[in-house]
Amino acid sequence: MMNFQAVTPANDNQPILVQAVNGLRSALASQSWDALLSLTHSWSGQLKKDAWRCLSQKERQAIHLLSASNRNRLIHGDCIHVMKTLPNCSVDFILTDPPYLVRYKSRDGRSIANDDNDRWLLPAFSEMYRVLKDNSFCVSFYGWNRVDRFMEAWRKAGFTPVGHFTFNKSYASSARFTRSCHENAYLLAKGRPDKPQKPIRDILPWKYTGNTLHPTQKPVEPLAQLIAAFSKPGEVVLDPFAGSASTAVAAWQTGRHYIAIEKDPNYHAIAQQRLSRLGE
Repeated sequence: MMNFQAVTPANDNQPILVQAVNGLRSALASQSWDALLSLTHSWSGQLKKDAWRCLSQKERQAIHLLSASNRNRLIHGDCIHVMKTLPNCSVDFILTDPPYLVRYKSRDGRSIANDDNDRWLLPAFSEMYRVLKDNSFCVSFYGWNRVDRFMEAWRKAGFTPVGHFTFNKSYASSARFTRSCHENAYLLAKGRPDKPQKPIRDILPWKYTGNTLHPTQKPVEPLAQLIAAFSKPGEVVLDPFAGSASTAVAAWQTGRHYIAIEKDPNYHAIAQQRLSRLGE
């Protein structure tokens, strides 16, 4: 428990400001970053500035330390339950590769949790919509032969499809009636984001990862391109289906912060080890 000296706002006729400053001190005392985010996410810019001026230097330093220790997080758990602990409008961009609903099993027998049902689909994307900031983007991979289910869930959650990406492979991941030489993802909008001055191409190259860390491991390079196109340095990128943490690695490489959630304990351990080597 941290103790801070009370500093009363100069104008004690501003009860909202007094309440705001006391709330900040309470969150600091509990060392809860989530409480701090939940408290401040709906504040106006002016209220944030006024409350900040009322804090002591020690309190400001403590907020900086608390922020730095919580911006990059890999969380083990069910993403629906974990996202419920995140404040509204607290992440800047979502990039995720959810189960494709196809009961996938790799050649070496590895599988994906919850790839055999769609019960999680709408609840997960509803939470993503809630935690994403207004006028921001989500990019989601999907299974092409289950696009009807994904599209229904995205629209019901509140998202508007505004773009589509094709990732061109130099190899076939499978062959039946056709040779599967691409991956797909939709660009989904919450609200009305500004149009970029230089829009990214909707066909991007793909590099084979070997799937050494995860049976559907995505290459970092195109993920980094998407993060650079739809977020700014220093912002927070969320991946609720983190797998081996490729999105988190891409976020780190592009100067963003990440929140990565993975349910499977084996893949979470792999992701944890991978992220621990960043910067080496």
